[in-house]
Amino acid sequence: MIMIGDVGPGKSFKDGNDIYTSLSIDHNKTAMRGMIVKIKAKNLRTGSIMERSYNGDTKVEQIFLDKRTMNLMYDDGALVHFQDAETFDEVSIPKERLEWEMNFISYENPITVTFYESELLGVELPAKVTLLITETDDNAVAGDTVNKATKDAVLETGYKLRVPMFVKSNTKIVVRTEDGAYDSRA
Repeated sequence: MIMIGDVGPGKSFKDGNDIYTSLSIDHNKTAMRGMIVKIKAKNLRTGSIMERSYNGDTKVEQIFLDKRTMNLMYDDGALVHFQDAETFDEVSIPKERLEWEMNFISYENPITVTFYESELLGVELPAKVTLLITETDDNAVAGDTVNKATKDAVLETGYKLRVPMFVKSNTKIVVRTEDGAYDSRA
């Protein structure tokens, strides 16, 4: 058990039956009251973000997560199957848990899968991934534009995004996984 004030950003802890990773922490000390600790944390089971205030003397259980690098094996429609890069163990994750992530997971890009004890908690994508453009709107015309001229494109994963006019089909680009936007040429 550790004091709630010792839970820094990036540390994981258990509060009741919920597992959290701390995103930010703020200590407030007033003259009349004891320390109040405000934590913004992500629930690793549900993915929701919570903000909560604790008394400074509150104790929580610090936990350590097991993070493994895995590669996509195949997608059977209902489950997505990954293989551990070191042990070759196979893990299956329901596709509905990976709706956003599947836009950026390809056979070439390894991902990080997070476990607590034997429970699978989720998938962490890298900040940027390199993906192949399979289709672009080559009929788009730059014309006179106030903002950057862009056109529609489809990635190898099926994800649709806007790319600059100079990007052609069958080229690799770098995409930000946080918002799914074009970043640069690969």
